[in-house]
Amino acid sequence: MLPLVLQTLSVTAPVFVMLFIGVLLVRLRWIDGAFIHTASTLVFKATMPTLLFLSVIKADLDAALQPRLLIYYILATVAGFLLAWAWAIWRCPWADRGVYVQGAFRGNNGVVGLALATSLYGDYGLSLGGVLAGLVILLYNSLSAVVLAIYSPDGRADAGDIIRSILRNPLVIGVTSAIPFAYWQVPLPEWLMTSGEYFAQLTLPLALICIGGTLTVSVLRESSSLAMSSSLMKMVWFPLLATLGAWLCGFRGAELGILFLYFGCPTAASSFVMARAVNSNHQLAATIIVITTLGAALTINVGLFLLHWLGWI
Repeated sequence: MLPLVLQTLSVTAPVFVMLFIGVLLVRLRWIDGAFIHTASTLVFKATMPTLLFLSVIKADLDAALQPRLLIYYILATVAGFLLAWAWAIWRCPWADRGVYVQGAFRGNNGVVGLALATSLYGDYGLSLGGVLAGLVILLYNSLSAVVLAIYSPDGRADAGDIIRSILRNPLVIGVTSAIPFAYWQVPLPEWLMTSGEYFAQLTLPLALICIGGTLTVSVLRESSSLAMSSSLMKMVWFPLLATLGAWLCGFRGAELGILFLYFGCPTAASSFVMARAVNSNHQLAATIIVITTLGAALTINVGLFLLHWLGWI
């Protein structure tokens, strides 16, 4: 059990350090609201799409393309999204529903999930996790764009507005533009790949510093009830139901373990970036990210322990 705890902490602890740096920089007045707005825009429109593009074109499709597992993951993710949405209609104020739903289903698979899958299952975890990450990035961003557009503070969106918000979403563009390069294995110049990687590496530090910069005691207090509800759905109910469903569908061993890790990941930092980009309650999004990242050290390890104990992985 202790090695699993240490593995999880080794992935989640750096996230907390960057969040704390964001809090500290605001307290020192080295950054302010204008910087956070500009940096969040840069992440959303440029660095994160670059990161997603590179992630997709580097995925080993031949080694890890498992249609049955990928189809199950898509169906489970959509089901979790719809469940969170139904709960939000009953539980949340209208203006916060989009952020609540996004926080409840959108996991940090590209960082936490992939790192843990690789740590536990080696090259197989890296290959299968990379393909899953590329797939769900497109799915997450499309579903998030829909629910955030519907509950946009700028007014209700019609079907055309929703479609346009998906097609214009820089994160969706980053993934879809990479698919032809990955499928036909089109090589890019090494200097271009290196430059892209330098640029993409700005994504996570900038996003986490911006999240930390928006956190205050008053924000945490005001958002605590809704954030805790969304976080419990993300860290407990969704991984519990989705992993049990995967077991009933016959998944065992490394496949079931990787599915659990991806279902149980804390909420992605990109949910804050998207919420801020559409003028939604980005402070609620930041609080959900903090709670789920903190909770991941407990819930992921307990889940892995139970799956080992039951002999399912």
